[in-house]
Amino acid sequence: MKFIEGGVCAAQGFRANGVHCGIRKNKIKKDLALIVSDVPAAAAAVYTTNLVKGAPLLVTKKHLANGVAQAIICNSGNANTCNANGVEIAESMCELVSEVTGVPATDVVVASTGVIGQPLDITPIRRELPALVAGLTADHLGARAAADAIITTDTVAKEVAVEFTVGGKVCHLGGIAKGSGMIHPNMATMLVFITTDVAISAEMLGKALSGDIKKTFNMVSIDGDTSTNDMVTVLANGMAENEKIVAEGADFDTFMQALNSVNVALCRMLAGDGEGATKLLECKVTGAKCPHCAARVAKSVICSSLLKSAMFGADANWGRVLCAIGYSGADVDVNTIAVSFRSAKGTVVVCENGAGVPFSEEIAKEILLEKEIEILVDFGSGEASATAWGCDLTYDYVRINGDYRT
Repeated sequence: MKFIEGGVCAAQGFRANGVHCGIRKNKIKKDLALIVSDVPAAAAAVYTTNLVKGAPLLVTKKHLANGVAQAIICNSGNANTCNANGVEIAESMCELVSEVTGVPATDVVVASTGVIGQPLDITPIRRELPALVAGLTADHLGARAAADAIITTDTVAKEVAVEFTVGGKVCHLGGIAKGSGMIHPNMATMLVFITTDVAISAEMLGKALSGDIKKTFNMVSIDGDTSTNDMVTVLANGMAENEKIVAEGADFDTFMQALNSVNVALCRMLAGDGEGATKLLECKVTGAKCPHCAARVAKSVICSSLLKSAMFGADANWGRVLCAIGYSGADVDVNTIAVSFRSAKGTVVVCENGAGVPFSEEIAKEILLEKEIEILVDFGSGEASATAWGCDLTYDYVRINGDYRT
């Protein structure tokens, strides 16, 4: 397997584009994206667990009941959530895609992201959709345009793709994502769109996605807030012509590895581009008694506002790591805990057997001034491990969210 360019257009038979239609006030920023498969595709998705769900999620879930989709439309700048006519608008977006592309409206995934509680006007979408479709391309430019069109407070577009072999056939899998704030998944949050030319049944595609997000997107936290709108969707159109994956086995394992590689890469991009963030934080837990314990600890550490603040200030305040472990609810022996901080500048051990050890504050600060910081936690009591991703907490996070709506 190797990483390649192309994003959601890396897979055969997928075209994409993004334009500014007028939902967002800033005319420089794109706000409407479209991804289309040349043929109907197996489809699967996971959705936010927030009880308040955006209308697009309700419509998409209905459309994906048969495990088939052929297009994805997404707007940014307006979440189409908590609106009396939200479902009607979401359905209309799908119908407009059908009118221009010929894809059945029921085979369209619809998504929206942005401000909650503001009516979404279908007029600019209707006006610009023909141009959006006319500009669909199967190259990296189309994929990047779509990636640009789905972002909100993100500072960079997020896309990745891999090439791998299944049953002797060269296959591809790529994805784009948005998400900078309001990210604290439980099943899924943020918006992630994944495409692949692998031939796989909708049932196995769903199994792969639901299994992988437990150790990828469920392990990302920017600010502890779970969004109302966000989901992870994957389309597999089978154009690689491999023998269709309908059960577990070597081919399914290979597909899972490719999916995990793309998802981990997107997780790192999302965490590193958190609102106001200056650093990517990665907590790696090893030596735990069970996977569940490892995951709870890693997530608890990465969610700690106190630790996130310390990382912003390059302060090796390891006590905040132990504090987060202590309230995680995981079954751990605090007397065996070892903690280290690591970056491109080196590694500093700050805690052994649940107690502090002498270390150089100067060296620790140099390590923590880097853009990517690893928080290493070893329990020395088992074989289980887990990784979680987050970012530091800065002054700019408050500034961004203090005037996000206005």
